[in-house]
Amino acid sequence: MGLTINTNVNALNIQRNLNLTNTKVSESLKRLSTGLRINSAKDDASGLATANAFKAKISSMRVASQNAAEAQSMLQTADGAYSKVHDILIRMKDLATQAASGQTAGLDTLNSEFQSLQSEIDRIANSTTYGDTVLVDGTTATSTGITFQVGATNNSNYQLTLKFDSALTSDLSVSTSDIDISGTSSAQAAMTALDSALEDINASMGEIGAYQNRLQYTIENLAVGIENFSASESTIRDVDMALEVTQFTKNQILQQTGMAMLAQANMAPQQVLQLLG
Repeated sequence: MGLTINTNVNALNIQRNLNLTNTKVSESLKRLSTGLRINSAKDDASGLATANAFKAKISSMRVASQNAAEAQSMLQTADGAYSKVHDILIRMKDLATQAASGQTAGLDTLNSEFQSLQSEIDRIANSTTYGDTVLVDGTTATSTGITFQVGATNNSNYQLTLKFDSALTSDLSVSTSDIDISGTSSAQAAMTALDSALEDINASMGEIGAYQNRLQYTIENLAVGIENFSASESTIRDVDMALEVTQFTKNQILQQTGMAMLAQANMAPQQVLQLLG
Protein backbone atom coordinates (compact mmCIF):
# COMPACT_ATOMS: atom_id res chain seq x y z
CA MET A 1 0.00 0.00 0.00
CA GLY A 2 1.35 3.41 -0.99
CA LEU A 3 1.99 6.23 1.40
CA THR A 4 -0.89 8.73 1.29
CA ILE A 5 -1.88 11.81 3.29
CA ASN A 6 -5.46 12.61 2.26
CA THR A 7 -6.91 9.17 3.07
CA ASN A 8 -5.67 7.09 6.00
CA VAL A 9 -7.38 3.77 5.29
CA ASN A 10 -5.88 2.05 8.33
CA ALA A 11 -7.18 4.78 10.64
CA LEU A 12 -10.66 4.56 9.07
CA ASN A 13 -10.73 0.80 9.53
CA ILE A 14 -9.62 1.05 13.15
CA GLN A 15 -12.13 3.84 13.82
CA ARG A 16 -14.98 1.74 12.39
CA ASN A 17 -14.11 -1.20 14.64
CA LEU A 18 -13.65 1.13 17.61
CA ASN A 19 -17.15 2.55 17.05
CA LEU A 20 -18.56 -0.98 17.06
CA THR A 21 -16.73 -1.75 20.29
CA ASN A 22 -17.99 1.49 21.87
CA THR A 23 -21.54 0.50 20.99
CA LYS A 24 -21.08 -2.91 22.61
CA VAL A 25 -19.62 -1.31 25.75
CA SER A 26 -22.58 1.06 25.91
CA GLU A 27 -25.05 -1.84 25.55
CA SER A 28 -23.27 -3.81 28.28
CA LEU A 29 -23.39 -0.81 30.62
CA LYS A 30 -27.13 -0.48 30.01
CA ARG A 31 -27.75 -4.19 30.65
CA LEU A 32 -25.57 -4.29 33.75
CA SER A 33 -27.23 -1.18 35.21
CA THR A 34 -30.81 -2.42 34.58
CA GLY A 35 -30.27 -6.16 34.96
CA LEU A 36 -32.24 -6.66 31.75
CA ARG A 37 -31.12 -8.26 28.51
CA ILE A 38 -33.99 -6.59 26.67
CA ASN A 39 -34.24 -2.86 27.33
CA SER A 40 -36.04 -1.91 24.11
CA ALA A 41 -37.69 -3.63 21.16
CA LYS A 42 -34.53 -3.36 19.08
CA ASP A 43 -32.69 -5.66 21.50
CA ASP A 44 -35.02 -8.60 20.75
CA ALA A 45 -38.41 -7.76 19.25
CA SER A 46 -39.91 -11.26 19.39
CA GLY A 47 -38.42 -11.90 22.83
CA LEU A 48 -39.91 -8.64 24.13
CA ALA A 49 -43.37 -9.56 22.84
CA THR A 50 -43.20 -12.98 24.49
CA ALA A 51 -41.88 -11.56 27.77
CA ASN A 52 -44.59 -8.89 27.82
CA ALA A 53 -47.24 -11.58 27.29
CA PHE A 54 -45.85 -13.45 30.31
CA LYS A 55 -45.77 -10.22 32.32
CA ALA A 56 -49.44 -9.48 31.58
CA LYS A 57 -50.46 -13.03 32.47
CA ILE A 58 -48.50 -12.93 35.74
CA SER A 59 -50.12 -9.64 36.73
CA SER A 60 -53.60 -11.00 35.98
CA MET A 61 -52.88 -14.19 37.92
CA ARG A 62 -51.82 -12.16 40.94
CA VAL A 63 -55.15 -10.34 40.88
CA ALA A 64 -56.94 -13.69 40.44
CA SER A 65 -55.14 -14.95 43.53
CA GLN A 66 -56.36 -11.87 45.42
CA ASN A 67 -59.90 -12.62 44.21
CA ALA A 68 -59.62 -16.17 45.53
CA ALA A 69 -58.37 -14.87 48.88
CA GLU A 70 -61.33 -12.48 49.01
CA ALA A 71 -63.66 -15.40 48.29
CA GLN A 72 -62.04 -17.25 51.19
CA SER A 73 -62.78 -14.32 53.48
CA MET A 74 -66.40 -14.27 52.34
CA LEU A 75 -66.71 -17.99 53.04
CA GLN A 76 -65.22 -17.57 56.50
CA THR A 77 -67.81 -14.90 57.24
CA ALA A 78 -70.64 -17.17 56.15
CA ASP A 79 -69.14 -20.11 58.03
CA GLY A 80 -69.07 -18.05 61.21
CA ALA A 81 -72.77 -17.28 60.82
CA TYR A 82 -73.69 -20.91 60.17
CA SER A 83 -71.64 -21.96 63.19
CA LYS A 84 -73.52 -19.56 65.48
CA VAL A 85 -76.88 -20.65 64.06
CA HIS A 86 -75.83 -24.25 64.64
CA ASP A 87 -75.03 -23.46 68.27
CA ILE A 88 -78.40 -21.74 68.71
CA LEU A 89 -80.23 -24.70 67.19
CA ILE A 90 -78.50 -26.99 69.65
CA ARG A 91 -79.69 -24.79 72.52
CA MET A 92 -83.20 -24.78 71.07
CA LYS A 93 -83.06 -28.57 70.86
CA ASP A 94 -82.05 -28.69 74.53
CA LEU A 95 -85.02 -26.50 75.44
CA ALA A 96 -87.39 -28.58 73.31
CA THR A 97 -86.09 -31.76 74.89
CA GLN A 98 -86.66 -30.32 78.33
CA ALA A 99 -90.16 -29.13 77.43
CA ALA A 100 -91.06 -32.48 75.86
CA SER A 101 -91.14 -34.14 79.32
CA GLY A 102 -94.59 -34.09 80.82
CA GLN A 103 -93.36 -33.25 84.33
CA THR A 104 -91.48 -30.12 83.22
CA ALA A 105 -92.70 -26.93 84.87
CA GLY A 106 -92.25 -23.37 83.68
CA LEU A 107 -92.99 -24.00 80.01
CA ASP A 108 -93.73 -20.32 79.47
CA THR A 109 -90.21 -19.40 80.53
CA LEU A 110 -88.71 -22.06 78.29
CA ASN A 111 -90.87 -21.00 75.38
CA SER A 112 -89.90 -17.35 75.88
CA GLU A 113 -86.20 -18.20 75.58
CA PHE A 114 -87.00 -20.46 72.65
CA GLN A 115 -88.69 -17.59 70.79
CA SER A 116 -85.82 -15.25 71.58
CA LEU A 117 -83.43 -17.73 70.01
CA GLN A 118 -85.62 -17.94 66.92
CA SER A 119 -85.41 -14.16 66.62
CA GLU A 120 -81.63 -14.28 67.09
CA ILE A 121 -81.25 -16.75 64.22
CA ASP A 122 -83.12 -14.38 61.92
CA ARG A 123 -81.08 -11.43 63.15
CA ILE A 124 -77.83 -13.26 62.36
CA ALA A 125 -79.10 -14.33 58.95
CA ASN A 126 -80.14 -10.79 58.03
CA SER A 127 -77.04 -9.05 59.40
CA THR A 128 -74.24 -11.32 58.18
CA THR A 129 -72.73 -9.30 55.36
CA TYR A 130 -69.54 -9.15 53.33
CA GLY A 131 -69.22 -5.63 52.02
CA ASP A 132 -72.71 -4.72 50.88
CA THR A 133 -73.78 -8.32 50.26
CA VAL A 134 -75.97 -10.13 52.76
CA LEU A 135 -74.75 -13.71 52.69
CA VAL A 136 -77.15 -16.12 54.40
CA ASP A 137 -80.59 -14.56 54.14
CA GLY A 138 -81.56 -16.39 50.94
CA THR A 139 -81.60 -13.28 48.74
CA THR A 140 -81.26 -13.58 44.99
CA ALA A 141 -77.67 -12.31 44.94
CA THR A 142 -76.42 -15.17 47.09
CA SER A 143 -78.87 -17.94 46.21
CA THR A 144 -78.07 -17.61 42.50
CA GLY A 145 -74.38 -17.31 43.31
CA ILE A 146 -71.53 -14.83 43.42
CA THR A 147 -68.92 -15.43 40.72
CA PHE A 148 -65.23 -14.91 41.41
CA GLN A 149 -62.64 -14.68 38.64
CA VAL A 150 -59.87 -17.01 39.82
CA GLY A 151 -57.82 -17.22 36.63
CA ALA A 152 -56.24 -15.02 33.96
CA THR A 153 -58.67 -16.09 31.20
CA ASN A 154 -62.34 -15.24 30.67
CA ASN A 155 -63.49 -18.85 30.76
CA SER A 156 -65.79 -20.84 33.03
CA ASN A 157 -62.82 -23.02 34.00
CA TYR A 158 -61.22 -19.95 35.56
CA GLN A 159 -64.33 -18.83 37.47
CA LEU A 160 -65.89 -20.07 40.69
CA THR A 161 -69.48 -19.36 41.72
CA LEU A 162 -70.25 -19.40 45.43
CA LYS A 163 -73.77 -20.10 46.64
CA PHE A 164 -75.00 -19.75 50.20
CA ASP A 165 -77.98 -21.49 51.77
CA SER A 166 -80.44 -19.43 53.73
CA ALA A 167 -80.17 -19.56 57.52
CA LEU A 168 -83.52 -17.88 58.18
CA THR A 169 -85.83 -19.77 60.53
CA SER A 170 -88.54 -19.78 57.86
CA ASP A 171 -86.22 -21.59 55.42
CA LEU A 172 -85.06 -23.97 58.13
CA SER A 173 -88.69 -24.63 59.09
CA VAL A 174 -88.09 -23.56 62.70
CA SER A 175 -89.79 -20.15 62.69
CA THR A 176 -92.36 -19.07 65.27
CA SER A 177 -95.11 -20.05 62.85
CA ASP A 178 -93.58 -23.52 62.42
CA ILE A 179 -92.67 -24.65 65.93
CA ASP A 180 -92.96 -23.73 69.60
CA ILE A 181 -92.50 -25.50 72.94
CA SER A 182 -95.58 -24.21 74.73
CA GLY A 183 -96.77 -27.77 75.28
CA THR A 184 -95.46 -31.32 75.45
CA SER A 185 -96.69 -32.37 72.02
CA SER A 186 -95.52 -29.17 70.32
CA ALA A 187 -92.12 -29.55 72.00
CA GLN A 188 -91.84 -33.10 70.69
CA ALA A 189 -92.67 -31.89 67.19
CA ALA A 190 -90.11 -29.11 67.61
CA MET A 191 -87.44 -31.70 68.40
CA THR A 192 -88.04 -33.39 65.04
CA ALA A 193 -87.99 -30.06 63.19
CA LEU A 194 -84.79 -29.00 64.94
CA ASP A 195 -83.09 -32.27 64.02
CA SER A 196 -83.89 -31.54 60.38
CA ALA A 197 -82.68 -27.93 60.72
CA LEU A 198 -79.41 -29.11 62.27
CA GLU A 199 -78.90 -31.45 59.31
CA ASP A 200 -79.52 -28.57 56.90
CA ILE A 201 -77.05 -26.28 58.69
CA ASN A 202 -74.45 -29.07 58.81
CA ALA A 203 -74.92 -29.55 55.08
CA SER A 204 -74.47 -25.81 54.50
CA MET A 205 -71.29 -25.80 56.58
CA GLY A 206 -70.05 -28.80 54.61
CA GLU A 207 -70.56 -26.91 51.35
CA ILE A 208 -68.64 -23.95 52.76
CA GLY A 209 -65.79 -26.27 53.72
CA ALA A 210 -65.74 -27.78 50.23
CA TYR A 211 -65.58 -24.30 48.68
CA GLN A 212 -62.73 -23.34 51.02
CA ASN A 213 -60.74 -26.43 50.05
CA ARG A 214 -61.27 -25.73 46.35
CA LEU A 215 -60.14 -22.14 46.78
CA GLN A 216 -57.08 -23.21 48.74
CA TYR A 217 -56.06 -25.51 45.90
CA THR A 218 -56.79 -22.70 43.45
CA ILE A 219 -54.58 -20.25 45.35
CA GLU A 220 -51.77 -22.81 45.54
CA ASN A 221 -52.10 -23.58 41.82
CA LEU A 222 -51.99 -19.87 40.96
CA ALA A 223 -48.85 -19.49 43.08
CA VAL A 224 -47.16 -22.29 41.12
CA GLY A 225 -48.30 -20.75 37.84
CA ILE A 226 -47.00 -17.30 38.81
CA GLU A 227 -43.67 -18.85 39.78
CA ASN A 228 -43.33 -20.76 36.49
CA PHE A 229 -44.38 -17.84 34.30
CA SER A 230 -42.02 -15.53 36.22
CA ALA A 231 -39.17 -17.94 35.57
CA SER A 232 -40.06 -18.01 31.87
CA GLU A 233 -40.17 -14.22 31.68
CA SER A 234 -36.86 -13.97 33.51
CA THR A 235 -35.22 -16.39 31.09
CA ILE A 236 -36.21 -14.14 28.19
CA ARG A 237 -35.93 -10.66 29.69
CA ASP A 238 -33.22 -10.77 32.37
CA VAL A 239 -29.51 -10.59 31.60
CA ASP A 240 -26.98 -13.23 32.60
CA MET A 241 -24.85 -10.96 34.77
CA ALA A 242 -21.76 -13.21 34.77
CA LEU A 243 -21.76 -13.51 30.98
CA GLU A 244 -22.43 -9.81 30.49
CA VAL A 245 -19.57 -8.81 32.82
CA THR A 246 -17.27 -11.07 30.79
CA GLN A 247 -18.40 -9.42 27.54
CA PHE A 248 -18.07 -5.97 29.09
CA THR A 249 -14.51 -6.65 30.24
CA LYS A 250 -13.52 -7.99 26.81
CA ASN A 251 -15.01 -5.00 25.00
CA GLN A 252 -13.36 -2.57 27.43
CA ILE A 253 -9.98 -4.09 26.60
CA LEU A 254 -10.76 -3.94 22.86
CA GLN A 255 -11.86 -0.33 23.32
CA GLN A 256 -8.59 0.64 24.97
CA THR A 257 -6.58 -1.33 22.39
CA GLY A 258 -8.51 0.27 19.53
CA MET A 259 -7.85 3.76 20.84
CA ALA A 260 -4.13 2.98 21.11
CA MET A 261 -4.03 1.56 17.56
CA LEU A 262 -5.98 4.55 16.22
CA ALA A 263 -3.32 6.84 17.66
CA GLN A 264 -0.63 4.76 15.94
CA ALA A 265 -2.51 4.76 12.63
CA ASN A 266 -2.94 8.54 12.78
CA MET A 267 0.83 8.90 13.14
CA ALA A 268 1.56 6.80 9.99
CA PRO A 269 1.17 9.68 7.44
CA GLN A 270 3.92 11.57 9.25
CA GLN A 271 6.37 9.09 7.66
CA VAL A 272 5.89 11.07 4.45
CA LEU A 273 7.88 13.93 6.02
CA GLN A 274 10.99 11.76 5.93
CA LEU A 275 10.80 11.82 2.12
CA LEU A 276 11.02 15.59 2.20
CA GLY A 277 14.08 15.69 4.47
